[in-house]
Amino acid sequence: MKEQYTGQQGLPRFPESFWRATTELPAFPRLAEDIEADVAVVGAGITGITAAYLLAKAGKDVVLLEAGRILNGTTGFTTAKVTAQHGMIYHEFMNHFGEEQARLYYDACSEAMDFIRRRTEDMGAECDLEQEDAYIYTQDDENMRSKLEDEFRAYKKLGIPGEWLESLPLPMPIKGAIKMPNQYRFHPLAYLKRMVEEFLKMGGRIYENTTIGGEAKTEGPITIKTRRGNHSITCQFAVSASHFPFHDGRAMYFARLHVERSYAVAIKPETDYPGGMYLSVDQPTRSLRSVSYNGEQLVLVGGENHPTGKSECTHQHYENLEKFGGELLGARAIPFRWSTQDLITLDKLPYIGPITSKQDRILVATGYRKWGMTNGTAAAIILTDQILEKENRYSGLYTPSRFNADPALKTFIVQNAGVAKDFIAGKFEMSHANIEDLKAGEGAVVRHNGQRAGAYKNEKGKLFLVDTTCSHMGCEVEWNEGERSWDCPCHGSRYAYDGKVLEGPAIEPLKKLDPDEG
Repeated sequence: MKEQYTGQQGLPRFPESFWRATTELPAFPRLAEDIEADVAVVGAGITGITAAYLLAKAGKDVVLLEAGRILNGTTGFTTAKVTAQHGMIYHEFMNHFGEEQARLYYDACSEAMDFIRRRTEDMGAECDLEQEDAYIYTQDDENMRSKLEDEFRAYKKLGIPGEWLESLPLPMPIKGAIKMPNQYRFHPLAYLKRMVEEFLKMGGRIYENTTIGGEAKTEGPITIKTRRGNHSITCQFAVSASHFPFHDGRAMYFARLHVERSYAVAIKPETDYPGGMYLSVDQPTRSLRSVSYNGEQLVLVGGENHPTGKSECTHQHYENLEKFGGELLGARAIPFRWSTQDLITLDKLPYIGPITSKQDRILVATGYRKWGMTNGTAAAIILTDQILEKENRYSGLYTPSRFNADPALKTFIVQNAGVAKDFIAGKFEMSHANIEDLKAGEGAVVRHNGQRAGAYKNEKGKLFLVDTTCSHMGCEVEWNEGERSWDCPCHGSRYAYDGKVLEGPAIEPLKKLDPDEG
């Protein structure tokens, strides 16, 4: 391992996902009329596209709706590990839900992996699907090693293939590791682009820049409406495959999910990468995997997770990953960097199934805890079976109407106390920057006409001013200088510097303010 890394290569000025940069995706129109379908799928990431494909393959008339561009959400900004090794989770699940349920989670993820492998072969998708071993490891000699040993005992008790290691193929000292053999990595957008092509061949319809807003009409045929243009989609079933459900059904999803951001940089290593996919169980987390790019090998270095809207210097997270990768492998160049966010449920199991116990024709899939490749695929299979009235042995495990007192109740109380604290703190914050002090490319919370406001000055010196009150539930957004966005610490809504919605649950933009007033 290199003892010092100076970071001389530097980071790309603007974030860009490797997957988005290396995939040319088709464009689709905005919905401009009232339409009907058997099933409306809202959200065009891995869950939405896979579910739409499977339902169309089963003979259903399916329409796929996306608020922005397809594959421009979490799926387009993942590290794309296709694995059942989701950090240290099996010991925890075994204690909270029992051995049978913990094993079901492993089986669901394993079947999702096999689904991706088989579909890649069947569709002839050129998506760089490669078999790799996956590793979780610790460099902590005491507390985390003990927890990792508990996790390995859970592997043995549940019959999960695994091997305990005292060293890794990587040039780093560790205190223990668990290898899960025969996992996969791939190019998710190349895989899903091929699936989109097959979906369209089967008569599927796709509409982009089509935001679904408001509560759905659920008596008789389901009717959902677009926020812009007020066009309606009438269907027998609706699937919410976006982050927060477009229809809450009084189930309080906004209070049962919390949002975390994480980061990634792609480095050109100076030393050979030994293969494998790695994840530290220590904090801050570190993730590694390789990818091919223009005949060369890049290494994706990920981690640095934190609650959305709660980081004083988001750019520092990229620099930390650059330093880690540079010290471990050297970094000749860093062509890509990006960040993403994902939702986590109260008990860390995804919510997959009917949105409430009384509304079984609107289905939801969310809360993948950063493991969307397998969880998202499993969700698509489960929801498809539920719509087709087929038995699926995983339905009970993921049902959204569950509410386990341990640990869900404690998490619910702590999480919503935190939201209340963020709400109050934002309203009474006293420290603000001066608009006059902003340099080109900078943003900050400022005072405008005696009120809290958000200011951003672009490269040409043009000033953009917005009301910082989140349009979702009224919390105050914070400036994210690494992504040049306004992020809400309460429920994870994100806005562009000019107030346009980047990620929900918000569907309305931030109110624009006139810089010339006051």
